[in-house]
Amino acid sequence: MYKKNKILVLGSGLVSKPGVIYLLDKGLNVTVTDIVLSRAEELVENYDNGVAASFDINDSEVLESYIKKHDIIISLLPWVFHAKVAKLCLKNNKDMATASYVSEEMAALGEEAEKKGLLFLNEIGVDPGIDHMSAQKIIDEVHKEGGKIEHFYSYCGGLPAPDDNDNPFGYKFSWSPKGVVLASRNPAKFLENGEIIDIEGKDLFAKKTVETELVEGVGNLEVYPNRDSLPYIDIYGIEESKTVKRGTYRNIGWCETFLKIIELGLVDDTKENDIKDSNFHNIISKLISCKENENLKEKLANKLNIEQDSKIMQKFEWLGLFDKDKILKKDNLLDNLSDILQEKLFYKDGEKDMLVMRHKFIIINKDGTRDKITSTLIDYGIPFKDTSMARTVSLPLAIGVRLMAEGKIALKGVKRPVYKEIYEPVLKELEKLDIKMVETRGRE
Repeated sequence: MYKKNKILVLGSGLVSKPGVIYLLDKGLNVTVTDIVLSRAEELVENYDNGVAASFDINDSEVLESYIKKHDIIISLLPWVFHAKVAKLCLKNNKDMATASYVSEEMAALGEEAEKKGLLFLNEIGVDPGIDHMSAQKIIDEVHKEGGKIEHFYSYCGGLPAPDDNDNPFGYKFSWSPKGVVLASRNPAKFLENGEIIDIEGKDLFAKKTVETELVEGVGNLEVYPNRDSLPYIDIYGIEESKTVKRGTYRNIGWCETFLKIIELGLVDDTKENDIKDSNFHNIISKLISCKENENLKEKLANKLNIEQDSKIMQKFEWLGLFDKDKILKKDNLLDNLSDILQEKLFYKDGEKDMLVMRHKFIIINKDGTRDKITSTLIDYGIPFKDTSMARTVSLPLAIGVRLMAEGKIALKGVKRPVYKEIYEPVLKELEKLDIKMVETRGRE
């Protein structure tokens, strides 16, 4: 059944469990490694075909020894380590898979991987991943029928399920808080109505940039643009499109709040000696040059051009940005902000997260008529078992690896899952696991 049956999983963090269990249940031999051995052991307990091992990414010799013993390497490490793993996979002629975006360093390995007959399958998680596969499926169908894609929008967001959306920010972290905060500094670029739109990082959450969209069954959500959408014109093969825009969903109020957090300078990662062992009250005072005899909240509201009793100020207070008692542990503002967000915006036991994804297409049919197609995924976490984020990231990855193990993917080199031989079986298998895009089509 399997042409390659020894799977190495590097990292056993928040999103790894469902995918690891899937591979173990399919009878593959899986070694899970983590710097904390107990985390890896929890994933493979009760499985004779599962092995846990301790591992430090900085120990290249040990990393290579693990890679040599396995057939397919899954990297669930932070994205900055993927290229290091990929280079050792090249050296030792091993296939590889990740759920992360293809970096420039990874892309540069494509030609050599193809020459060696290796597949480095990237971007096979949820976003990127399920978004690619579900969009490409529709695009290919439209093109096959002789139609054209006129406008394409693709939005996705991980949020608390409505019943567990109980904090002022309307958000909880199912993955790295620092990653979410860092993303708030990204510039964005997209094509809309034939015009290329550039958004500076400081304007990512500005009113002129953020839109509101109604998602049936969920309610109104904010949407802000996600990174650079232009490469997807070529990736998806939709050169005819007048609009190609990818975005991120958040609950109402997130964007205006984070806009002020950015204006205040709290996402700065510059190391400063006087930050560690201080407190947020003192830090905010310094950022806005507030003297001891002045009212901090009043001066901050004036500085940010908002009302002192506004929802944004209320969120700041709830978060603890005016506290004098809590001692900061990090030497930069970004890390301290990430820490306090993690402490306050977390999922309690039994709470559910939610993944919302939607594609919108305006297409021109072969006969000249125009249709609107929407493809929507709303997925919920399973209380006390798996988050939706973990399911939707790791299950597509695991299914892709299973197909690689079975020898069902002929592609070589650095690839995304935009090929029918990948997206068709992966999407079918995800439906069996209750992760399904629902499509609607009507005349525009």
